[in-house]
Amino acid sequence: MDSYPYFLLLVGLVLLVGGAEFFVRGASKLAAMIGVSPLVIGLTVVAYGTSLPELAVSMQSSLNSLANISLGNVVGSNIANILLILGLSALVAPLVVAQQMVRLDVPIMIGVSALTLGLAWNGVIGRAEGLLLFAGIVFYTAFLIIQSRRETAAVAREYEAEYGEAPPANPSSWLVIALQVLGGLGVLILGSRFLVDGAVTLAEILGVSDLVIGLTIVAVGTSLPELATSVVASFRGERDIAVGNVVGSNIFNLLMVLGLSAALSPGGMPVAAAALRFDIPVMIGVAVACLPIFLTGRIERWGGVLFLGYYAAYVAYLALRAANHVQTALFGRVVLEIALPVTAVWLVWVGFRAWRGRRPVGNPG
Repeated sequence: MDSYPYFLLLVGLVLLVGGAEFFVRGASKLAAMIGVSPLVIGLTVVAYGTSLPELAVSMQSSLNSLANISLGNVVGSNIANILLILGLSALVAPLVVAQQMVRLDVPIMIGVSALTLGLAWNGVIGRAEGLLLFAGIVFYTAFLIIQSRRETAAVAREYEAEYGEAPPANPSSWLVIALQVLGGLGVLILGSRFLVDGAVTLAEILGVSDLVIGLTIVAVGTSLPELATSVVASFRGERDIAVGNVVGSNIFNLLMVLGLSAALSPGGMPVAAAALRFDIPVMIGVAVACLPIFLTGRIERWGGVLFLGYYAAYVAYLALRAANHVQTALFGRVVLEIALPVTAVWLVWVGFRAWRGRRPVGNPG
């Protein structure tokens, strides 16, 4: 009987990843047949498509009044996307960061993360606030499409090599692609139901909160498409796709996934006090930490090690907190009062040196 929730989780994860892959491939082909540029396909259809598991799971959780899993899935996925996925990708090969990330996308990610904390400060993200977040993804997507016209030829060629093959536009192709999109969507919905049921059952068996399950097992599981996309892109040396996929996914998670989940929840989405005190601030801190590292123009392997080390510390703290371990407070103090301040000072120095190196010679300002 105890193996039942693990079976549900495994089946749910397989269906989620498979459904997302099926859906994204079909949607990419459909966009190409309509005449959408490969760059826009990569920035929108593919980047958002890797977040479909988060969307499916959070929507399913909201509709079943499981706010902790819905919120934990989004917050935990955003933390895992940067610390775990970018960490692993940078270990494979140092990642090159486009300057648009530093000037625009990372500040937007930080701003939206801080906005989430502000909206949740009273203990609930209301339906109107969810609609506000959802409106943000509409404007952000429109901006991406407009901004794509200004991208360099090198970036455009990179996305064309990855997403540029358009199938022949005949009736049978339209039918096959439509079935692929609908089939992928159906598998996603089914997988989300398995995963949510398994997560709830596992939380009951282990005696931990469903927030912790959402922040860890569910969050990492729904981030598998981002992991696959970014690591493969890193192996191939695709300089913008690996990083852009993670940052775009984090923005999508907060604006689209959290926004829709809150808008569809009766009475809005309740926010656990533990998430307000710790997990959402960690998400904001992780987003802020990207800025000085990205300013260098590269995520070196040392950055990957740093990200992975902090993800291990975060998961360890969640495990200690869930078990009510006597060393939880001590562990938290060591991280908060020693490790984080030292890291923060070092990152500020790294960012300052990078900023100084980018200033034009002779500029007095």
